[in-house]
Amino acid sequence: MNVGDELPTIEVRVTRDQLVRYAGASLDFNPIHWNEAFAKDVGLPDVIAHGMLTMALAGRLVTDWLGDPGRLVDLSARFTRPVVVPNTPEGALVEFSGKVGAVNDDGTARIDLVAKFDGKTVLGKPQALVRV
Repeated sequence: MNVGDELPTIEVRVTRDQLVRYAGASLDFNPIHWNEAFAKDVGLPDVIAHGMLTMALAGRLVTDWLGDPGRLVDLSARFTRPVVVPNTPEGALVEFSGKVGAVNDDGTARIDLVAKFDGKTVLGKPQALVRV
């Protein structure tokens, strides 16, 4: 693992049925994630994906690349822009990429991530700390 190594980019389609399943798993039943009328009433363009779901998908990029999810030590990000999920079979396409930003003397490395929806980043400063 070297600074500058790039992780293989992945594209993930987020659909409304995934939002319902994620709500059940996370116990986050906020209606902005499943009720179109409610989401629009509070000023959103439509139903939006859970921020933690988007962050988890970014983590999947890292764990798939590592081949061992146990090597993921920490994952952090800020939620800066929503992923709007239309009520279509295709849902929303989110693109994830990353590269090694630092290799540390303690046997860990920092992975700098990028999550984009509709050409715009949706996570602020997403980073993973991994065991090399």
